[in-house]
Amino acid sequence: MANQIDGSDAPRGSAAEVLLVFLKLGLTSFGGPIAHLGYFREELVVRRRWLDDHAYADLVALCQFLPGPASSQVGFALGMKRAGWLGALAAFSAFTLPSALILLVFALTAPAIGGPVGAGGLHGLKIVAVAIVAQAVWGMAKALCPDRERSAIAVAALALLAFLPGSLGMLGALALGAVAGLVLSQGEARPTGGHVLMPVSRRVAVGALLAFFALLILLPLLAGQSQALAVIDRFYRAGALVFGGGHVVLPLLDGELVQSGWITPDAFLAGYGAAQAVPGPLFAFAAYLGAVLKPEPNGILGAGIAVLAIFLPGFLVLTGILPFWDQFRAKAAAQSLMRGANAAVVGILGAALYSPVFTSAITDLHDLALALAGFVALMVWRAPPWAVVALSALGGAGLALLD
Repeated sequence: MANQIDGSDAPRGSAAEVLLVFLKLGLTSFGGPIAHLGYFREELVVRRRWLDDHAYADLVALCQFLPGPASSQVGFALGMKRAGWLGALAAFSAFTLPSALILLVFALTAPAIGGPVGAGGLHGLKIVAVAIVAQAVWGMAKALCPDRERSAIAVAALALLAFLPGSLGMLGALALGAVAGLVLSQGEARPTGGHVLMPVSRRVAVGALLAFFALLILLPLLAGQSQALAVIDRFYRAGALVFGGGHVVLPLLDGELVQSGWITPDAFLAGYGAAQAVPGPLFAFAAYLGAVLKPEPNGILGAGIAVLAIFLPGFLVLTGILPFWDQFRAKAAAQSLMRGANAAVVGILGAALYSPVFTSAITDLHDLALALAGFVALMVWRAPPWAVVALSALGGAGLALLD
């Protein structure tokens, strides 16, 4: 039994076609998940007419509702719609590999960068993370906290993290937001009536959901058996608990990797800054992190494990929800729950903006001025993130020469 979320009957393209289209997108899609969705619409809705605007909007709504990287999930589903399961795999691989390979090369070569100029450039990458995350917090707050109730939920989530930091605090903040959303932010029922054919049966969907929760429960229990399983566990958990966009993975990964001592704060933020300068999904940051882990597996093997582990939960839950999405999204309670959880996400990202991003990167007034310049360039001048990253790295190198 197939699920209908566009008016076509079956996949009518080839995996090779999907691979080439998404390779182009993976090499040119700068600007983060919202920008990626714009590139997808222009290429696949307007230019190639793989589906219509109504179908595309429905698919985007689904992927923004679920945990995981929204733009990658949309790409996965579009590849599936066009060329079945091979198309889904082709879309993921082609969209992700360019950025993952670039960040892997950066991870392997960064230790060789020495001297005050090299160290200053890496410090500039840490500083630009302040501007990038501040922009994300501002934009998400405007979109997800437009009223007093949801603003209060965001502040409460941030306050909870002040007393209960780490993954447990983030889970608590999301749960608090969801419950508060049911009470304070009344959603509206939506009409049913799906319109895109996806080759996912209810049996396959249930199996995917069982796998999603089984891995989430069992991996922590098995993590002590080997270091490889411990790495898979931490990246899988980060990918499974991300709501609200790619930037929200930052506090999750910090809690799993930096606070455990697996990665230094400096290396973490330098890689995060570099990730803003490459095209493709922000989750490709996992390739850098897997490569620079202190415990093995690291290097190329660690990068591969980290990338697969962080993307897997988002694709499992997407596959699992496809046949049931049309009925679920029509319920007012579902809309209320997600309104509250999304507001909590703003508070979680706001907490991450302070620590580790600001506290680790800003050491004096020079750093603060460079961070503010990057923020103004992004918010006021609408400069592309890759350009702001490059200028911040140059600024950091310049400041190092002045010291």
